[in-house]
Amino acid sequence: MLSPQFTSLPPLSLYIHIPWCIRKCPYCDFNSHEGSVQEREYTNALMSDLESELPNFWGRTIHTVFFGGGTPSLFSADAIGEIIAGVRARTRLSPQAEITLEANPGTFESQKFANYKSIGINRLSIGIQSFNDAHLKALGRVHDSAEAKRAIEIGLSTIGNVNLDVMFALPASHTKGGPQTMAECEHDVETALSFNTPHLSFYQLTMEPNTVFAKKPPPLPDHDLAADMQMRVEAMLESAGYVHYETSGYAKPGRECQHNLNYWKFGDYVGIGAGAHGKLSMPGTPASAASIVRTERVKQPREYMQRALSGNAVHDRRIVMRSEVGFEFMLNALRLTDGFAIRDFEERTGFKMSLVSRALDECESRGLIERDHVRVKPTARGRQFLNTALERFL
Repeated sequence: MLSPQFTSLPPLSLYIHIPWCIRKCPYCDFNSHEGSVQEREYTNALMSDLESELPNFWGRTIHTVFFGGGTPSLFSADAIGEIIAGVRARTRLSPQAEITLEANPGTFESQKFANYKSIGINRLSIGIQSFNDAHLKALGRVHDSAEAKRAIEIGLSTIGNVNLDVMFALPASHTKGGPQTMAECEHDVETALSFNTPHLSFYQLTMEPNTVFAKKPPPLPDHDLAADMQMRVEAMLESAGYVHYETSGYAKPGRECQHNLNYWKFGDYVGIGAGAHGKLSMPGTPASAASIVRTERVKQPREYMQRALSGNAVHDRRIVMRSEVGFEFMLNALRLTDGFAIRDFEERTGFKMSLVSRALDECESRGLIERDHVRVKPTARGRQFLNTALERFL
């Protein structure tokens, strides 16, 4: 079998990238840019971009929408509302769709976020990172702890369904202070828990290539302490009733992020906006074979707007090769604590499990996964050494 054979198509999501930030953080490798926000021009470009992509998913229902960035909350409620209305007018958007907006504390005003709710935003993801002012400064954040707490209170009172993004293993500044201690990490966890939000995301800070931190690394907690912090975070959150359902994701039962779950389960998603990525399963026609197609938009906002308005925003469009499918699926699915059902692998990739049987055998022999005839899931060791497991599928 050279091409996938789909019995049904995966659920579909929509990702919308807003590329502007107040200030670029030194650890950030996302496609974000300082500068003047151009709401009108960018909104028009997004709608043109969406229209150009429509033939590739026409008739399919969109189940989740995610505004990511950058800092999408720099856009007014009117602009976000116009984008959502444009999506509804052009696509089959589920009336029950989860619609998430990423927001940073420096952008919070009560009325603005009440207006976001009125135009359809039903979930917020707030970039807190820490409640420690010294560590926030070392991370280059524009807010302090008091602003972070106020943002959470506004988010809960206006929209209610809130996720907090928090980091651990944080740096010292280059001029003063020390790296995060275990006590400081625990304090951040306790503070986050005090708000009782339905979802929490805890990430270990990593030095990504092509960032300021990669070029000039700050002092960090040592590897053993960082590993201890990860285990302590997990223990504290689970004891507070949160389910550790994904590598960095913790949720109250039934409150998982549906948009992110669709990524991890190898669902499909349309990505529009500067630098946005997408993945679509194409069922094939009498004239063309079925395929899984990945897309990437041009990154620079000005170039993106110019090209989107002319119907040419895609920088790269490629078919995922048969030899790549196993790795790409596992890169996502093995992040989930519960792993994946065998039938989902076959349905989402279009290939039989025999495609990855040798790699699964190796992972099982190393104690990285456990499986039966229905399901494959990472062991505790497999979650700790995820990259080791993924190497088997390359």
